[in-house]
Amino acid sequence: MLALIGLLTILVLLVTIITKKLSPLVALIAVPIVGALFAGFGLDIGKFVVDGLKNIAPVATMFVFAIIFFGVLSDAGLFDPIINLILRTVGAKPPRILMGTALLALLIHLDGSGAVCFLITIPAMLPIYERLNMDKRLLCLMVAMAAGVNYLPWTGPTLRSSAVLHIPSTAIFTPIIIPQIVGLAFIMAVAYLLGKREARRLGLTDGTQVDIVLKRELKEEEKTLRRPRMFWANAILALVVMGVMISGKVDPAPMFMIGVIFAMVFNYPKVDQQKARVDAHSRAALMMASILLAAGAFVGIMKGTGMITAMAKVGVSYVPQALAQHIPFALGLISMPLSLLFDPDSYYFGVMPVIAEMCKMLGMEPITIAQASLMGQMTVGFPVSPLTPATFLISGLTGVELGEHQKFSIPFLWAASIVMTITCALIGVFPF
Repeated sequence: MLALIGLLTILVLLVTIITKKLSPLVALIAVPIVGALFAGFGLDIGKFVVDGLKNIAPVATMFVFAIIFFGVLSDAGLFDPIINLILRTVGAKPPRILMGTALLALLIHLDGSGAVCFLITIPAMLPIYERLNMDKRLLCLMVAMAAGVNYLPWTGPTLRSSAVLHIPSTAIFTPIIIPQIVGLAFIMAVAYLLGKREARRLGLTDGTQVDIVLKRELKEEEKTLRRPRMFWANAILALVVMGVMISGKVDPAPMFMIGVIFAMVFNYPKVDQQKARVDAHSRAALMMASILLAAGAFVGIMKGTGMITAMAKVGVSYVPQALAQHIPFALGLISMPLSLLFDPDSYYFGVMPVIAEMCKMLGMEPITIAQASLMGQMTVGFPVSPLTPATFLISGLTGVELGEHQKFSIPFLWAASIVMTITCALIGVFPF
């Protein structure tokens, strides 16, 4: 009975989120409470919620300060010289243009926001594509691949995995750094080959001369925030914060908190300036933090009531022991297409906990399910998923129809996901 109530709770959660009947924030809190009440847990639900919030607090804290940290560094102009260097370097050579697009998107996506990545990268690179009459689907593909493969400890899917499984995000991320590097190499190889093909289509031989001098134009309010003299100090600060955090020497949350302090004091020493920077980035930080806290309540209720365990026991009874070790690899192979079926909250908070618990009962480490999911589910898959606003942002900014973008990009994105999944198996993150 408890397993059935748990299954119905997850199904209602998925339906209400996917059909937009409820916002993720409301659904993640209301649906499990109703399910727990039907299961007869009454006032104990409050204790389950508090337990869930205790586990999620470090993750939510990390995300809030990560958004502010990268936002302040971006406001100060840390990325401007690199963006302008890329624009000057790509010239009229399509292979360079595609590789430069991917590199720029990788850089901008350091803050973990796909929307910000696309809003900066596409307007910066679009004039080059239009000037040379290049296929703008290539621009869509490059920003999608770069942002998708660039999963990081503070990006949404990793944070959700960490929150659900109560495993530090760096513990999930560190073993899959090599697959990510392989994925990035795959992107550059695709960019080079498609660039050569596009050059042949356009008749741009090595001797062709096309003068292109582009520089990103800043708005007046952006210019007032820039701190060009602080470039090297900001660059060193960013490298130290990310390096120490990824090394695991210091937990991510305090590392980003310390980073925010230094970034604020270095660039905006006045109190009113600091308040303005926090206000500027608080909306994005608060939105995601509130969803993470709601997810903490959801997971706390589902685990405290025993629903996840009950569903996992039923699922295990249908999975032969001999096939158990293959679950993470199989999940990694289909993780990218799953992005077309489940939005991140539905999958990571509703589906993944049950799969992870099943694997645990079958003798597999639950962390492998998180790592397999990150090979594509709302990482490589999010820029083509109709369930994410960022997909429509790519289409709107480039003028490429959504269907054309999906038809062109999905094969390459899925290939990147498969390459990374196979790499995970080869280096022993999970077995074939």
